[in-house]
This record gives sequence, structure tokens and C-alpha cells, in this order.
Amino acid sequence: MEQQIYKGKLIQFHPLKIAKKEELTKNTFSLEFEIPENLKENFKFEAGQFVSVKFQSHGEEVINDYSMTSAPYEGKISLGIKVNSFEGATSQLFQHYHVGDELLIGEPAGRFTIVSKPSEFRTIVAFAAGIGITPILSHFKNILHNEPRTRLFLFFGNKSSDELIFREQLDHLARTWGDRLQIFYFFSQEKTTDQFFYGRLDEKKLNLIINQILHLDDTDEESTIWDAVDEVLICGKGEMIKTLANACYHHGIPKKNIHFELFEEYNDDIYPVEKEFPLIENIDVEFTMLGQKYTTQLPDNKDRILQQLLIQKFPVPYSCKSGICGSCECSLEEGEVELLENEYLTEKEEAQGHILACMSIVKSKKIKLNFDLS
Repeated sequence: MEQQIYKGKLIQFHPLKIAKKEELTKNTFSLEFEIPENLKENFKFEAGQFVSVKFQSHGEEVINDYSMTSAPYEGKISLGIKVNSFEGATSQLFQHYHVGDELLIGEPAGRFTIVSKPSEFRTIVAFAAGIGITPILSHFKNILHNEPRTRLFLFFGNKSSDELIFREQLDHLARTWGDRLQIFYFFSQEKTTDQFFYGRLDEKKLNLIINQILHLDDTDEESTIWDAVDEVLICGKGEMIKTLANACYHHGIPKKNIHFELFEEYNDDIYPVEKEFPLIENIDVEFTMLGQKYTTQLPDNKDRILQQLLIQKFPVPYSCKSGICGSCECSLEEGEVELLENEYLTEKEEAQGHILACMSIVKSKKIKLNFDLS
């Protein structure tokens, strides 16, 4: 049985049984799903990806995306889920679905991924806050399993130790792989013995981390650990991502090596826009979505395409508005646009004319778009 719905792109859903359910903290829980043999190929995934879960909440159908904490080699789908409110959909998911029940699970998606390099010596640093640890946990388990020469550093922020999710798993990884993995916990609302670990993960904290933790490199006396960082992974709320991504960039990490995943809608740019564009007014727009053709006119090109279409109440798919999630991906069939920063499209997709509506500025009097890519 498969079901398809449109949520930016078509999603293939399959019924999977809940194999394990565990309450982790007062507002988080985990779900583990059995993958039957006939669906093994459908649920192959990369570390850092997510699945969509379709379920009933207060009599309505809900679709939420949840990152996997499992690593590909484990052969299972495990999710970490936060309950934001007692009346919310995730609370209904926790209360009404149990071991043995079936849920419709979308095939793995998402591009919060990095290329595996088992033969290289690498240094990877990750910053996570709260439930943002979920895809980082998948990444770290996978890297430790597949890359014997890679060393890892995790800086994990929470309000308090009571809200620290997956601590048992993280501490087990640190004990098992102590020569290659170091984990540091930070608390924003709980006093710590060492003042260094009190407060949010932000630009000031990153400066301290670089100078006091990632400084002396035993493998190269002439450089620091920070100098050797190959990839940075960041997962949490938008403001944290923006602050840390820019701080990492200003401390010498190329943007292409800074990867991030949002856990909420975020309407701001991660990196500041440094370009200025000639003003164009009265722009004609044609676009196709779900097989239906639309026409409209944008007053000018002072704002991005997605934002202007949303103002006009068109039901264009989106999630982050920051070039990260890819929900608003479409093809540019006519006209010219400037694609600003994006964390989603590959070079091949850009060459094929794909753009992200949320990060595109119009540079011609007319454009034609197609959101029906699959």
C-alpha cells in the first residue's frame, strides 16, 4: 500500500509498525519502526535525513517531519520527537499510538548530509540545541562506524540537564569512542560548576570554544584543532543557526562546509545578502502547480519570489523561507533570476534550471516557473 500527497513534492508513504516507544524526558519521546523486507529499498537513507509521518490529531490528518536518530548501518528507522504543547499534534501522536500500531511513514528525504570519506583524516564539529541533536546523533554514529580516521567534537546546548535528550546514548558513544569523540554539554538555565558551560551556544561561546577547547592540536603542533576543521554541522532554531553559521564563516570555515538543519519555520536569511539589484517593476509571472496554471504580476523585485506569491495568497509550498528545506524548489522555464545563498540545490540541479523560490530575485520583466518537478 502506498499513498501520495503533495507537500512541496510528492511523498511516497508506507505503513510501518511501531516496534519500540520510549519516553525520554518530560516533553520528548522516541519511536522505532520495523522495516519489512519488501520495503528495505524504499527506506534506505543517509545520515542526517528525515521522514514524514502521517497521523490523526483531533480528527484531522497531520503530516510532520521528524529527523532520524538511527544510522544507516543499523537497519531501522528511529525518531526523536518533541512535544511542544499538550494540545499539539505531537502530543496526540505520543498519547494515541503505541507499539504494534501502524503509522504511514514517508520515504527518507532531506539534504542535511555530508559525503563519507573513510580513507581520510577529518575533523568534524557539530553544534546542536535541544531536539536538534536528532540528526547529529545519526551523523555521529554513522561517522564513527564508517570513518576510522575522523575525529568528532559535539557542543550540545539545553535549558537544563533534565531536558538533555539522548544523554545515555551520547555518553555511551563518548565512552566507546573516547579517542575520537568529545562531547561538551551547555545549559542556559542551570548553573554549572564551570562557568564556561553556562549559557547559550552563540558567537561569544564559539570564540571561547575555539580558544579554550579547539586550540592545541596533538596531531600538528603548528596549528590548532579549529584550523583542521573540515565540516561543521549545526542543528537547532533559526537564530542559533544564523549566529553560529556566520561566526564559523568569519572564523575561516567556507560556507560550503557549513551545513545546517532547521527545526522551525524561519523567515530570515542565514547569511547577509551582499548584492544589490536593478529595480524592475510590474513583473509578469506564470507558474504551474499541481497541474494548474496561474498568472499574476509582482509589483517589483524588491523581495523574493516566494514571499511575494505568499502575500498574494497563492498556496505555494514552503517551510523555512531560508533556502534550507527545498520545499519551494521549482524549475525556471523562462526569464532570469538571481539565486541567493542556498543549502539545498546541487550544482547539477542549478544547471538544469532549478531554483528555490524563497531565495530568488527576479531579474527580467517576465518569468515562468514550474513547481511540479516529480
